[in-house]
Amino acid sequence: MKRVGLLGGSFNPAHAGHRHISIEALRRLQLDEVWWLVSPQNPLKSAAGMAPLAVRLASARAVARHPRIEVTAIEAKLGTRFAVDTVTALQARTPKTAFIWLAGADILPELHRWHRWRDLLHRLPIAVLARPRYTGSAMRSPAMAWARRWRHPAGTAADWPDWPTPAIVVLDTPANPQSATAIRNENPGWTRRFTTQD
Repeated sequence: MKRVGLLGGSFNPAHAGHRHISIEALRRLQLDEVWWLVSPQNPLKSAAGMAPLAVRLASARAVARHPRIEVTAIEAKLGTRFAVDTVTALQARTPKTAFIWLAGADILPELHRWHRWRDLLHRLPIAVLARPRYTGSAMRSPAMAWARRWRHPAGTAADWPDWPTPAIVVLDTPANPQSATAIRNENPGWTRRFTTQD
């Protein structure tokens, strides 16, 4: 069975931190591929300041630069807005693929605000990859308080396809401090690099 990690996000813009946790996940979880799910519009984020989907896709492709990282706008094709619906659709379309959700530690503090987040954790395992400044708050988050009883040791991470769900593993990875917010603040015109001029 093919083993695929799903990394969802706005990628506004994509940066080395996304690539870093993807490569760590490929190695630690023994994945065949990581799919970057570039969201048309994150329901929890404002559309103000959000670059067009085509620009964010171009940014992600420029950063990914790895034969086993696939950049996709599958949610736009599926017409899904929420992670749980995207995962449900992907599992139905590719039944011979085992999926695991990849999350930077900055995602856990807001996971309980996601649409049907408990259903998402019942559908597939989740791997949390440590990010600077967020690990402590992630471990104290409402979602982690709920999911902690199904936490697996990091040393067993490669066994994730055999775990019953819910299942969560926290991987302590070398930190990469880059963030999309910092990039936008430092370079407000970042989109110009990825905008095709006619």
